[in-house]
Amino acid sequence: MAASGPARSAPAVTASAVPIEIGGATLVPVPFDALPGFPGRDPAAALEAFQQVCAAPMPATPQAAGVAGDAAALSAACSAASGVGPDSASTFFRDRFDAFRVVRPAAERPGFLTGYFEPELEGSLAPGPDFETPVLARPDDLVSLSPGETRPGLDPALRAGRATADGLTPYPDRAAIEDGALGAHARPILWLRDAVDLLVLQVQGSGRVRLPDGGTVRVLYDGRNGQPYTAVAKLIVQEGHLPLEGLTLARWTGWLRAHPETARRLIRANASYIFFRLSEVADPALGPPGAANAPLTPGRSLAVDAGVWRYGLPFWLAGQLPGGAPGEAGRLVVAADTGSAIVGPARGDLFVGTGAQAGIAAGNLRDAVGFVVLLPKAAPGREVAP
Repeated sequence: MAASGPARSAPAVTASAVPIEIGGATLVPVPFDALPGFPGRDPAAALEAFQQVCAAPMPATPQAAGVAGDAAALSAACSAASGVGPDSASTFFRDRFDAFRVVRPAAERPGFLTGYFEPELEGSLAPGPDFETPVLARPDDLVSLSPGETRPGLDPALRAGRATADGLTPYPDRAAIEDGALGAHARPILWLRDAVDLLVLQVQGSGRVRLPDGGTVRVLYDGRNGQPYTAVAKLIVQEGHLPLEGLTLARWTGWLRAHPETARRLIRANASYIFFRLSEVADPALGPPGAANAPLTPGRSLAVDAGVWRYGLPFWLAGQLPGGAPGEAGRLVVAADTGSAIVGPARGDLFVGTGAQAGIAAGNLRDAVGFVVLLPKAAPGREVAP
C-alpha cells in the first residue's frame, strides 16, 4: 500500500491543534463547514482515486521519513476506505481527516496549480521511414538516486549517475545521448515520428502510442539521466520566437516542426533525458501509474512535492478547475504523483486526462488556487505525526 511507512512520534494533530509549520508554510486548522462547497461535486470520484492509491504497491523510490501525513494514520484510513461505498464518500472524508489550510504569509498567491496529461502519439515497434526517432529503454548502467541521497564524487545536484569500474560518473546529457554516447546501452523499444513527439513524451513522462496495426501501447517513465531539466517552450519565448501569451502545446510544437534547425538546438539544450518501458492499456478511462504506483484518475489525481507531502493525502483545491460546473467552489483531489517542477507545499499539477483535448486543457491550466490538505486523524488512544 502506497500510504504505508514508518510513523514518527509527534504531538496530536486535530482540527483544534495549533498551526503546524511545514515547507515554509503554515498549516492552519479549518473546519470543513468553513470550506465553501466542500466536498464538491461527486466526492465518490475522489474516494475512488484515494482507494486506487491505497491499493497500489509501494513506490520503487520511497518517500523521505519526514513528509507530512502520518503513515500509520493514513494506512488506517486506507483500511477504512475499503468498505466505504460511493454514497458515503463525503462522510468518510469528514470523519477520517482534519482539514488544514496551507498558508504562505509572504506569498503573492495562495497556491499555484498547473495541469499535465497523457499524450496520444503515433509510433511503431519497428523503425521505418515514417518512424525514425527511437524511444530508449532504461540503460543497465543507469543508477538513480533517492531523494536526499548523494554519492562520493558525484555532484549533489545530479539525481542519477553512470556505473563504471571506477564508481559513479555523471550520466551523459541529452546531446551526448543523441550523439551515441550510450553505445550498446541504447536499446530502442519504440519509434516515433520525430524528435518533437519524443520531447512531448518526455515532458509528460508517459503516453499512449497508436501502432500501424491499430493497436495501442502505453509508454511509461522508467528513469532519467539526472541532468537538469530546461523547458524548451521557455527557451522559445526567451529567444523571441513566440510570445508567452497564448503559448499552447500545439503552437510551440508546431513552431519547432516548422524550424527544424533551431528546434534541434533548443531541444538539445535540455540536458534531461527520460527512459521508458512498455505496458498494456488496462483501463482506457484511467491514466498511467503515477509515482505512487496507482493509475491516475483524470481530474482527481494531483502531482505534489513528494519531499513535503505523503502520497495518498487528499487535498481540497479552492477555485474553479477545468471541467467543473459553473460556479464550482473547489474540488477534492488525491496526491498520487510528483514532478521535478512541482516544488513547495502549495504547488500542484493536476492530471487532466489523455489525448489532444486533455493537452489543450492542461496547457490552459495555470491558476492561483487555495490548497487545503486533509491529514488523517489518529486512531483513538494514540498520537499522530503531521
